[in-house]
Amino acid sequence: MQIDFEKTGGLVPVIIQDVQTLEVLMLGYMNQEAWTKTEQEGKVTFYSRSKQRLWTKGEESGNFLYVKESHIDCDKDTILIKASPVGPTCHTGSRSCFQTNYNQNFIFELEQIIADRYANPAEESYVNKLRKKGLNKIAQKVGEEGVETVIAALAETDTDFINESSDLVFHLLVLLREKGKTLADIGLNLEGRHKK
Repeated sequence: MQIDFEKTGGLVPVIIQDVQTLEVLMLGYMNQEAWTKTEQEGKVTFYSRSKQRLWTKGEESGNFLYVKESHIDCDKDTILIKASPVGPTCHTGSRSCFQTNYNQNFIFELEQIIADRYANPAEESYVNKLRKKGLNKIAQKVGEEGVETVIAALAETDTDFINESSDLVFHLLVLLREKGKTLADIGLNLEGRHKK
């Protein structure tokens, strides 16, 4: 990746986004040295304009930002980093430096929670109990929840409809995990259909 540091006087803005929820966590700046260190270590390092030095996010708090993906914009003067945060990102103790609703994309985090239940099964976990019953039972639950969602849409309250829809989505996420698929697979497929 070629970043045009000269175009912006040696510093480029860097947007940090949570890789799971896609929430924007913070904005910082990097010079060439900070970018190189970030690429080498896999942890986000900024150039601190106030301290006039390199600053690895989390160097004092332990709240590191682990790089999962990085992208450069079309003008080659802004970086987007999708990161996995350890703890809160903001120095105030908030998850994000912006006052946005927490986890507006919770469905992506739920997908990770289900994946964690698969990787680290706990006896009391509903996901674990369902998984033990196998693919046929999981698929059956998606069917049952689909029917209940339709019934709620046609004959019940909005609250019932939201609850049944939530059950349907949850069980569909479990079925996707059981089949080794993700929301990204669904998103890419839908995006491909839309482009046609």
